[in-house]
Amino acid sequence: MDIDWNTIDTVLLDMDGTLLDLHFDNYFWLEFVPGEYATANGLSREQAAAELTARYREEEGTLNWTDLDFWSRELGLDIPTLKVEVEHLIQVHPYVEPFLEFLRAARKGVYLVTNAHGKTLDLKMKKTRLGPHFHGIVSAHEVGLPKETPRFWDALHAHIDFDKARTLLAEDSEANLHSAREAGIAYLVFVARPSTREPVRTSAVFPSIVYFKELMPNPIP
Repeated sequence: MDIDWNTIDTVLLDMDGTLLDLHFDNYFWLEFVPGEYATANGLSREQAAAELTARYREEEGTLNWTDLDFWSRELGLDIPTLKVEVEHLIQVHPYVEPFLEFLRAARKGVYLVTNAHGKTLDLKMKKTRLGPHFHGIVSAHEVGLPKETPRFWDALHAHIDFDKARTLLAEDSEANLHSAREAGIAYLVFVARPSTREPVRTSAVFPSIVYFKELMPNPIP
């Protein structure tokens, strides 16, 4: 992608699937948690997976979707502790750190803006050590709205001072990019390979990248 970085002051970056490999989250919620739930409730793994998939869908697009305390109460499991058990699967996507270093060297405001719960953020920032790259980290749970809601991006101004016309947002969620576009954010980028275990899936609506090196003026081989 050919971006004129002189027109951008602020870069907002999603976390899961954008900076970090979504394989961790997919494995945790779709395989590991159903296994633990099956054991705790005397169910087959297939029964547990079917029940949890239905329950997940009921909360999709809400703050409950990523609230570890909510799911601990709902499922009768210690979700934060279970995440620690598989934290070795948390991985940073290729070229993320060079891109973050480029942004800081270019004097851009760099912010992590995520729907993730605070306990998830703490675990992943401790594991990846990406925290120092950001001028700020904001969870939707602090804002009080999920990113799927256009009002989120206005409410974000209480946490970050940014000009929508000079802001770039990178996400692996088309729903979040649609809400940001509706709110007026000018530069929108879709991350087309959120999980290293799944094929590239480009967007028909938004400019797509596989790696962040594609946004750098002097791409890394």
